[in-house]
Amino acid sequence: MKVLVIGGGGREHCLVYKIKNSSYVDKVFCASGNGGTALLAENVDIQPQDIEGIAKFALREGIDLTVVGPEAPLVEGIVDEFTKRGLKIFGPTKDVAILEGSKVFAKQFMRKYGIPTAEFEIFDDSGKAFSYIERCDFPCVVKADGLAGGKGAIICHNLSQAREAIERIMVKKEFGAAGEKVVVEDFLEGEEASLLAFLDTDTFLPLVTSQDHKPVFDNDQGPNTGGMGAYAPAPLIGDLLFSKIEDKILSPLVKGLKKENKVYKGIIYLGLMIANGEPYVLEFNVRFGDPETQAILPKLKSDLVEVILANIEGRLKNINLVWDQRFCICVVLASGGYPGKYEKGKVINGLESLEKQEDILVFHAGTKKVFDSQTGNTFFVTNGGRVLNIVGLDSDFRKAQEKVYSAIKKVYFEGMHYRRDIGNKGLKFLS
Repeated sequence: MKVLVIGGGGREHCLVYKIKNSSYVDKVFCASGNGGTALLAENVDIQPQDIEGIAKFALREGIDLTVVGPEAPLVEGIVDEFTKRGLKIFGPTKDVAILEGSKVFAKQFMRKYGIPTAEFEIFDDSGKAFSYIERCDFPCVVKADGLAGGKGAIICHNLSQAREAIERIMVKKEFGAAGEKVVVEDFLEGEEASLLAFLDTDTFLPLVTSQDHKPVFDNDQGPNTGGMGAYAPAPLIGDLLFSKIEDKILSPLVKGLKKENKVYKGIIYLGLMIANGEPYVLEFNVRFGDPETQAILPKLKSDLVEVILANIEGRLKNINLVWDQRFCICVVLASGGYPGKYEKGKVINGLESLEKQEDILVFHAGTKKVFDSQTGNTFFVTNGGRVLNIVGLDSDFRKAQEKVYSAIKKVYFEGMHYRRDIGNKGLKFLS
């Protein structure tokens, strides 16, 4: 098979890595890819949002399967377009990708089908939103309706912060059309976790649990990012809580979609808050999480392509996933200034020292491979906010953490920063 992976981040490098190892696969392409995917696949200079260009490439190259990484092409309808052209693609169609594309739709869907989530109000008028926050309890969360790169949910501890959030989203339009509407919801106190599952019309097949770390600095300080690290499984979620997530969230989600005559085939991501032993949905994503994927898929022993094909063809109920039982921890190395302004083109040093290190994987995100014509050598430079994902595995959680941070010490680029506490939250549930 020829497989095309769409996207250019750490998630896509991890997907390429797993797909490349499939017994079904002869060649992998990645559009647009990064420096790391170039080591395993043929990078294609087409941006993920260029649906027409990608479809033409897939037809021309005889691509047998396309796997979509980022959310934007899914929300824009890439699956519908590929299906119309007779191309096999993994991901939900536009009418169900709205679960991520519109927080308003997602919250109303959850209310309709009794899926536990924070209480909320919806506004399409900034004046009414300003009036509402004058009398609401704090803290609260103000969310842009549409896609905002993981940065459209703002926790507000007082009236001044809530006013500023509404001003940024609805008046100044910092997130563009994504801010036409806002959701103002109650703040849930607890611990966040993530659960991804393959989903089709009648079946859900959960992956192992994970925990993301969105704030940029240690101890969850600073602004939210796309994610600074993750680990899997999340010790926070034991068997009882896992059963509650299946019964109270995944089961009514499948039933609700079926009742609405919406056919979902792909990955569903549950962004969860665990409060007083109960799971609540913070958000739905309609694709593999980033960086959760980089902590989950290295543990998957089953052939990923076989599972994807079964999902597309409606055979998901016949699949049993087999897992490496070790813990997996992923730490993101970011550019100086991220999630704000940052410079590109910084030379990355030390990667070669990790190539043969046991139980350590490196997934590139914002990198670019450069050829030096004078020396004939190639090297990598930074080309984004989140630059590298360093991943460590071990049967002992603390040792996995030690492995990954020991590996990070061998890598350097100017301005590099990262959280030094990825995994600490998990340790408290294991001690």
